[in-house]
Amino acid sequence: MPVITEIEDLKRIYRRRVPKMFYDYCESGSWSEQTFRENSSDFDKLYLRQRVAVDMAGRSTKTQMIGQDVEMPVALAPVGLTGMQHFDGEIKAAKAAEKFGVPFCLSTMSICSIEDVAENSNAPFWMQVYTLKDDDFMQRLFDRAKDAKCSAAVITVDLQLLGQRHKDLKNGLSAPPKLTPQSVANMMTKVHWGLGMLQTKRRFFGNIVGHAQGVEDASSLSSWTAEAFDQSLNWDRIREFRKMWDGPLIIKGIMDPRDALEACNVGADAIIVSNHGGRQLDGAISSIRALEQIMDAVGDKIEVHLDSGVRSGQDVLKAVAMGAKGCWIGRAYVYGLGAMGEAGVTKALEVIHKELDMSMALSGHTDITTVDKDILMIPKDFSNEWR
Repeated sequence: MPVITEIEDLKRIYRRRVPKMFYDYCESGSWSEQTFRENSSDFDKLYLRQRVAVDMAGRSTKTQMIGQDVEMPVALAPVGLTGMQHFDGEIKAAKAAEKFGVPFCLSTMSICSIEDVAENSNAPFWMQVYTLKDDDFMQRLFDRAKDAKCSAAVITVDLQLLGQRHKDLKNGLSAPPKLTPQSVANMMTKVHWGLGMLQTKRRFFGNIVGHAQGVEDASSLSSWTAEAFDQSLNWDRIREFRKMWDGPLIIKGIMDPRDALEACNVGADAIIVSNHGGRQLDGAISSIRALEQIMDAVGDKIEVHLDSGVRSGQDVLKAVAMGAKGCWIGRAYVYGLGAMGEAGVTKALEVIHKELDMSMALSGHTDITTVDKDILMIPKDFSNEWR
């Protein structure tokens, strides 16, 4: 394994090894990509206070997310098409998360199915669902998650419409992908990736093909995805989904204090402050900027997590200091997966953990559960002075 000291090292290897179509799918946002960029760059506006002459021995990053013990306040976020970044990608990511001691969340739009992941891992994982029109499919999806002993469900509420991602359109990236002569030629140059894909039978959307009505193969998937998402979604509809799932529930895609309060009212156990990694409403503020006002609005009424833009342990530390109980990483672990499979996901987690552990200590804390805003220097206009 090459020397990996930061997530950016994994990203460089990932870019070389994975077809452009799937690299661009991961490394892009909607429209001008302003929100995509600022999700990461806004973390740089928060400064850490260095403290000295503090006993740094006996450090611990262990905490809980929705009552589940975790080695650090990080979960692997649901990412569609992960099994196209590396063969059996969802299974490999779940195994790495299990061994490290952090949660893994499977996307509805995964290549490996719920059953595939359950069969190949021992720790309970979390299941993400979209807000779809088909009640029968939704109920069966929740039931399948329960049968697989998933310990939480995550409802994504910010994808009734698909934000335009220019790179995906130009690359023919859709469900299923539309191969072009250019994309096929590029795939042929990715020998390691291609040999891996030849080894697996899992190349289509395992949670949908053979489970959604009328979707028996990849050719019938396109029309289903065009019609499946519920553009009439409202909070009453989310209450209906809550009745379909009686376990811990997390709502992902909250960016406004008013929506955070609505999530409290529908019986969610946690919310994720997230703008879908900058892939939906371009021009929205970054998740880290939105976090403080949401924390002020909900207080202790609900557990709050943060997603979008997290690329380092310092980002995790800053989000926790601002009040988040945990952070979700998507691109950071996908870089590792595409670069080196399960070992790459493990390396991504190790990098983030080391940065978190050392930065926490140098900020004067030995226990992640004691970290608060005192370790931060926050600009006056960071989150509270919008007109």
